[in-house]
Amino acid sequence: MAEFQEGAPCWVDAMFTDVEGAKAFYADVLGWTFGESSSEYGNYTQAYSDGKAVAAVVPPMPGADAPSQWCLYFASPDAAATAEKIRAAGGELVMEPMQVGTFGTMLIAKEPSGAVFGVWQPGEHKGFEKMGEAGAYCWSEVFSRDVAKPDAFLPKVFPYEAEQMETGDDPEMAGMDFKVFSLGGRNNPVLGRMAMGDDFPPEVPSYIQVYFAVPDCDEAVAKTKKHGGKLHFGPMDSPFGRFAAVGDPQGAAFAVIDVTTTVGEMPSFG
Repeated sequence: MAEFQEGAPCWVDAMFTDVEGAKAFYADVLGWTFGESSSEYGNYTQAYSDGKAVAAVVPPMPGADAPSQWCLYFASPDAAATAEKIRAAGGELVMEPMQVGTFGTMLIAKEPSGAVFGVWQPGEHKGFEKMGEAGAYCWSEVFSRDVAKPDAFLPKVFPYEAEQMETGDDPEMAGMDFKVFSLGGRNNPVLGRMAMGDDFPPEVPSYIQVYFAVPDCDEAVAKTKKHGGKLHFGPMDSPFGRFAAVGDPQGAAFAVIDVTTTVGEMPSFG
């Protein structure tokens, strides 16, 4: 796969107290297989779809009490320079740039409304080897109650162009505040931003929702429930595909989408 542009989502991973349980869950729901855990790097374990790297799971660091959640990484040619941009734009560095052997350099940060994300400067590990197909990362969206903060922050850190979705006269879209960030023009959208409404519980903080593509959304939801996971929203048809927001048994939220099953006309952006 070609090198990722600066600001393009390039990797996802998650911490799980029960790594073996997570592996069993995602093997069934997303069809993943797993490589050998790397004891040198905290038992970091890569997940594969059709033999191509798509994600990783890892146990928490000793003494860490963080909830299980998926972390999305954005590509950077220079993690240290991106860290300075994050600070200058009002973000917070949760973890300073750290070199991971010969694989690359990472950092963890929060945008000003609180959503956590990562930055990856690739070395030997370039990132996703498969995207947009069943079993692989497909899309992501920043969910925030104070959308002015990520809207101002993101284009200062990455070379994004932004377009607002036009709701028109569609009553189902009334009040929806959705924006798309692109790299090099509207033909290359890389990230969405959704305003959180009153239907979100007040204790839910700003977050980034990661979408994984599946061949059948309803089947993925059924398997999620079978393993003790939760359905948070959907399944719902859309012009982008049939999707649902779910949570795995350890509480990590994500979404599944069947991009081959589309309903309705694509919305306009301006």
